[in-house]
Amino acid sequence: MIVDMSYWTRVLKKILYVVLILVGLYLAFKLSIFYMPFLIAFIISLLIEPLIRLIMKKTKMTRRTSSIIIFVIVSVIILGGLTWGIISLFSEASNLLQGLNGYFEKAHALFQSFTNRFDFNKVNLPQEITGVLQNSTEGLLNTISVWVKNALTGLINIVTSIPTIAIYFVITIMALYLICVDKVYILDQVEHHLPKRWVLKLGIHIRELSKTLGGYLKAEFTLILVSFVISLIGLYILKFANFNIEFPLLMALFIGFVDALPILGSGTVMVPWAIISGLNGDLKLGIAIVVLFAIMSIIRQFLEPRLVSKHIGTHPIFTLIAMYTGFKFIGVLGMLVGPIILIIIKNVFATLIDEGVVKSLLDRK
Repeated sequence: MIVDMSYWTRVLKKILYVVLILVGLYLAFKLSIFYMPFLIAFIISLLIEPLIRLIMKKTKMTRRTSSIIIFVIVSVIILGGLTWGIISLFSEASNLLQGLNGYFEKAHALFQSFTNRFDFNKVNLPQEITGVLQNSTEGLLNTISVWVKNALTGLINIVTSIPTIAIYFVITIMALYLICVDKVYILDQVEHHLPKRWVLKLGIHIRELSKTLGGYLKAEFTLILVSFVISLIGLYILKFANFNIEFPLLMALFIGFVDALPILGSGTVMVPWAIISGLNGDLKLGIAIVVLFAIMSIIRQFLEPRLVSKHIGTHPIFTLIAMYTGFKFIGVLGMLVGPIILIIIKNVFATLIDEGVVKSLLDRK
């Protein structure tokens, strides 16, 4: 039997190329976490770039002057928001942590009340199964309680680490200033120190990623911010109107986070919250939450077609797999990161995917 070495050399080269790119993506992800302040500064610079260009166009000022004006405005907004957020988050997280056991006892009592009112004899469920249901519910509530306690403790630890936050903030603001003011110089330096072939290939991939990932992230960020702001304002209005809203900022953040996850949405939080409030006897709060959710949905449906020109471009099952994989690797944050990595992989391996991955790697042409 004659082995075609040239064929297997081509196959191994293709496989090695795929492996190297995957390793590169993994290292890029690790480096992005390590250099988080610079990544945040880069993302903010992308968001405010249209404003800088608009001022340059309208006022005929230089890029440096336009960048400084926008930089000062953005820095003041970030500093003000960060100060208010730290104070509010610390207060709400501490209060929630102190009363957490009481809330879960109420939830367990509510479930017990529901099961007591429900006639299990009508569905012919054995006593053992009803006992298992009650015990499993108690176990689920205990597990959720532990998760929430850990999350709140971590949040309080982050919020109270003021020196660390100050260092991150200063580095992020300095990096943002330099990126905005010296963007052209930085790009020239990158092109100067890289081979021309690399620059061309990187340019192609970056342009494609800017169209797909950049456009998607910018649109989703805008929609999530809209959902967060509407829920925050709405919950604070309900709180001031003497509705039973104790933690408006934490709930708005949670709604915003869930809304950021593909497939899921703000309704995943707000609909159960409204139902539980109604079952708990607070029908007014349940109706108010439903109305707030309806307002958010209408505004989102109005904005989404205008902002999201291209979606992830994959079947929901693959998005769900990406979310689950991200969750297994890095926890809850992975549910947000997973679909983003999926978009990057889909873009980098577009040719392989279009031709069929295995077919493309093992094709004898």
